[in-house]
Amino acid sequence: MSSTDHDQLDVLLKKAGKGPVLPDELQYLITEFLESNPKAYLILSAYCQGVRQANPKPEDGTDALVTVFAPLVLPHLEETNDRDILIAVTFITALFQVDWQAAAAILQREGVFEMVMDSVELKPSEALSLAVAHLLGQAAGYKPCRALFAPETPKWLEAMSRPSRPENVRAAATVALVKLSKGSAADAAELTGTTGTAPPPSVANTDDELASAMKGLVLSSGSHDAVEGLAYLSVNPQIKETLCDDTEFLKALFALVPRRKTAEPISSSLLYGIILIISNLSQYLPLLTEEQLQMKKLRQMAAEKSNGGQSSTDDVLNDDAHVRARCKKLAAAGALEVFPAALAACESAGVRLEIGRALLGIVTDQANRGRALSSGCAKVLQKLTKSAVIASDKRVTLDTTHIDAIQALAKLAITASPVQVFGPDTGAIFDTVRPFALALQDSSTRLLTRFEIMMALTNLSSASAEVASRIADADGLLSRIELFLLEDHTMIRRAAMELVCNLIAGSDRMYERYGGSATEDMGVTGKIQVILALSDVEDLPTRLAASGALATLSAAPAAARALHALQKDRHRVLPILVQLIDPTAAPDDDGNEEQESDPGLVHRGVICAMNLLLSTSAQDKADTVKEAEVSGLITALANVVKSGQAQVAQPAAEALKWILQK
Repeated sequence: MSSTDHDQLDVLLKKAGKGPVLPDELQYLITEFLESNPKAYLILSAYCQGVRQANPKPEDGTDALVTVFAPLVLPHLEETNDRDILIAVTFITALFQVDWQAAAAILQREGVFEMVMDSVELKPSEALSLAVAHLLGQAAGYKPCRALFAPETPKWLEAMSRPSRPENVRAAATVALVKLSKGSAADAAELTGTTGTAPPPSVANTDDELASAMKGLVLSSGSHDAVEGLAYLSVNPQIKETLCDDTEFLKALFALVPRRKTAEPISSSLLYGIILIISNLSQYLPLLTEEQLQMKKLRQMAAEKSNGGQSSTDDVLNDDAHVRARCKKLAAAGALEVFPAALAACESAGVRLEIGRALLGIVTDQANRGRALSSGCAKVLQKLTKSAVIASDKRVTLDTTHIDAIQALAKLAITASPVQVFGPDTGAIFDTVRPFALALQDSSTRLLTRFEIMMALTNLSSASAEVASRIADADGLLSRIELFLLEDHTMIRRAAMELVCNLIAGSDRMYERYGGSATEDMGVTGKIQVILALSDVEDLPTRLAASGALATLSAAPAAARALHALQKDRHRVLPILVQLIDPTAAPDDDGNEEQESDPGLVHRGVICAMNLLLSTSAQDKADTVKEAEVSGLITALANVVKSGQAQVAQPAAEALKWILQK
């Protein structure tokens, strides 16, 4: 391209979307798509956006664009020489990528589609066949345009997809067939039960045949069109298995993403196609509610009945075991190394979204997490997670499209040390706390995601007191966690309690929130009551966390006063401590002699008992000693002393010594 051409495009780029563009300038623009000039796409996009903004109603904007472009394009289509026809076809193809409604409206004009197809019948050159195949591939993605496809159209595409054709034409035609096949199936499903409308044209090739052809094209030439077609086909469970079983293909696919920056930038559409394939291959089925599970079972029963009692192959190939196996094959073939390179090469929102989805699928299996860390995927997820925070003058919100990336990072942070995931710089952890906190509070976040975020925050809070304080200071986080303490869901309640326990141990603010300060109790009694109740639930990890928090807090004067008040009011504190230390010592054991207390519970219970007894006032000592005897606490402490376990025997002896003192 000459410097004059560059200058003219720069002028158009400045004018597009801001002021009037002359017809001659637009006539010049439409010729630039013969060479797929990236700057021409920017100008076209800006111009279309400007017209849309000037015409708020969608139909008005479409009419305005068609009024401008149709007179410029259609005369080229009416010519007989290749160059003019190519100008028209490549421009409409480009317009589909920028404003599909306007492109579809032009293609739907009377005789336009027929002229396009007639051109390849009359002058079937390789360049024109390739351009028309690309145009049909774009049109096949939209229902209004699929209705234009006559029975001869898929036949022409099938002819172009044969091995005897040039590889680039084969790839483009195959992609068009894939889109037409998928779109036609969707249209047919919509028409079920309706009358008066003809079904869409059929496509002879099966998904297996199309996938096999495109795999061959990727292996032989790294065809970008073939990658796009496989991105469409890879939602089919059988195709997923076929692709993942071909290690040679996977390695060839991943090799299309350069690991180092190159002078020639990689196509964003190619990157998106590769990442989308990985994402499709690694997706687990969503977790269903009880009601959804029942509905699924009913549908499966109906399907099996109509299928002679056989389960659907798709259901089997999409189960967790098959997805787990596919993810393992992807990781072994080098999929994880693709993500850092892809993120560095392209800032596309679609690429970023699918990276998050793909990594969530792959790291769901704990066996893949070490490889993900060594491949640099933790940094990839940190960048995606950080970008999920949207800060404005009024408030900070969460871009929930990145929730998969947040959950994937949480999974890594659960099973690896903070240093392994975030490195030695605590700033990286600080950057992650806010999106974790926002996701935990967002109403759209799934229960499993909330559970894993709380588990991750629990692990992070053990990194340092500074990190624990940053977590405790996150806006609204503590209030939400305290609501989760009251959840009926065992796992959510457990994760919340474990996080609270760690924060109490690591954050001064959290310790004061639950243990009171030197001057006020800050509503400690209610909080202590919740933790006491959770020290008596059936779930052992929840009891360990709650009783651990109680043991830490019982050393605080305000918390100790709250425990005394609860014992006087409800008479449940000492019996719960007995259950922690030695259930067989309880007077109404109901068979507790067969129970063995967990060593962790024993230690926590003894520390709580010692702190509680030693903080008892002189005037309350007689009543406390009597209640300790009635509840079985004295017997429980004596049994601990007899056990001779140094870690618990000494504090138990101190508690008994206080009881025996006059």
